[in-house]
Amino acid sequence: MGMQTVTSKDGTSIAYSLAGQGPALVLVGGAFMTRHSFAPLAEALAPEFSVVAYDRRGRGDSTITAPYAVDRELEDLAAVLDAVGGAFVHGMSSGAALAFLAAGSGLPIQRVSGMEPPYRLPDHPPITAAYGATLARLTEAGRFDDAVAHFMVNGVGQPREVVDQMKADPFWPQLVALAPTLVHDNAVMAGYRLPDHLSRISVPALVLSSTGSFPWLQEAAAATAAALPAGRHLSRDGSFHDLPPATIATALTEFFKG
Repeated sequence: MGMQTVTSKDGTSIAYSLAGQGPALVLVGGAFMTRHSFAPLAEALAPEFSVVAYDRRGRGDSTITAPYAVDRELEDLAAVLDAVGGAFVHGMSSGAALAFLAAGSGLPIQRVSGMEPPYRLPDHPPITAAYGATLARLTEAGRFDDAVAHFMVNGVGQPREVVDQMKADPFWPQLVALAPTLVHDNAVMAGYRLPDHLSRISVPALVLSSTGSFPWLQEAAAATAAALPAGRHLSRDGSFHDLPPATIATALTEFFKG
């Protein structure tokens, strides 16, 4: 997938890759994701779609312009959609929340889907304002290793001993490199409660979840679908917060081309 760029409203350069043939399908990444994170899924989708994977601002080959605001992320996605002529949109995790926000804000999205947007229901352990404040403090201090651990333990809910073991894995430095963007994902989630704009999304919407995820993530996916006027929830066998690319590709092909 060759890289192309588009200029967002505030001058930020947004990098994206295009692969396959068919109607445009834009993929929106979540925490720690760049456009390259979608390579296996893009390959699985390429026979049916022109798959557009982009680097959200501050990630990969995209630049960033201060100050950050979630509205700038919407402008970035709008610029990508304009470059490819409107599209279907699929997001992963906080990228799913961003995709649904975009659809609820009137961007030219014909259908929208998301994989496990990490909203918290009233009976779930809450994400407090203190979580975001600590994340910002660690990031501003350049303590990116600690910021990743804080996100994993207090944001995702992974046991600390599991996170300590993860630090020895080869991919840990990749997570640390993207730690400055965790505050962006936290801003996109806007308190982590089901947002009112879900009820404004009139286009068909699909929410995917994995049987291997924490129960709260699966419950949040079902609740998100229920809050969407034209929403549907689809649960499939998978690992934690993820599904096999072929499984996602099958579900998205049926949804977007159905």
